[in-house]
Amino acid sequence: MNLDPSDDEAIEKASENRTATRQDSDSKPAVKKKRKQPTECFLSQPEEKQESAVKAKKRKKKKISDVLQKSAPKPGVPADLQNLLSQHFGENRSVIEIEELKLSDSCFLPANDLTHSFSSYLKEICPKWAKLRRNHKEKKSLVMLVLCSSALRSLELIKSMTAFKGDCRVIKLFAKHIKIKEQMNMLEKGMFHIGVGTPGRVKALVEQDVLCLNSVKYMILDWNWRDQKLRRMMDIPEIKKETIDLLEKSIIKLCRDGSVKLGLF
Repeated sequence: MNLDPSDDEAIEKASENRTATRQDSDSKPAVKKKRKQPTECFLSQPEEKQESAVKAKKRKKKKISDVLQKSAPKPGVPADLQNLLSQHFGENRSVIEIEELKLSDSCFLPANDLTHSFSSYLKEICPKWAKLRRNHKEKKSLVMLVLCSSALRSLELIKSMTAFKGDCRVIKLFAKHIKIKEQMNMLEKGMFHIGVGTPGRVKALVEQDVLCLNSVKYMILDWNWRDQKLRRMMDIPEIKKETIDLLEKSIIKLCRDGSVKLGLF
């Protein structure tokens, strides 16, 4: 039987086409698998990390706010200040040195029960203010010193004591917008009865010998007030340290001698 050459060529082409088709069908799934595996691994890991990071941040914020909200304001008592001093100096001072920093209850003024305005509180603790004001004649000194956490809070307290202060002069003792040289000149040339400011600036003026605390009769700490972050003045590390430094270097001795009374407003 004789075969036409064209028939052989047709058979060979058909077999080649079938082989090529099988090769294509075998190779395609392998290519897809190689593409899927790295793509899935690359996308899944960052998403998990981002979700866990967001959750961690949310949990952290909630914990901070919960702690602040739970520490509700309460009247300051002598034990609060004593505990603060003991915790601050406990690791670095001897028992005898810590004992010298302790103050008896007689060194403290009545506590603010949180129902007072600043003026009404001062009227209660200083019933003879008018006489003290008239008898004060010394420069570079004060009758009353009020310490708080910021310049803005100082201005608020100055405005709120209008009904109490009467005919007396008040000096602002904070750093914001007021140079220390200006305050030094005012203290050296003028006479002031009340000073309201931050512990850092007051301490600097005392160290410069332009503010003498020997005439101070009342020292008031703005103990219970809280800022927008719900922090009291003793919750702010810098303010806390400067207040304790001022107490240790000057005020505690005057309190123990009986010349200064401490009030926690």
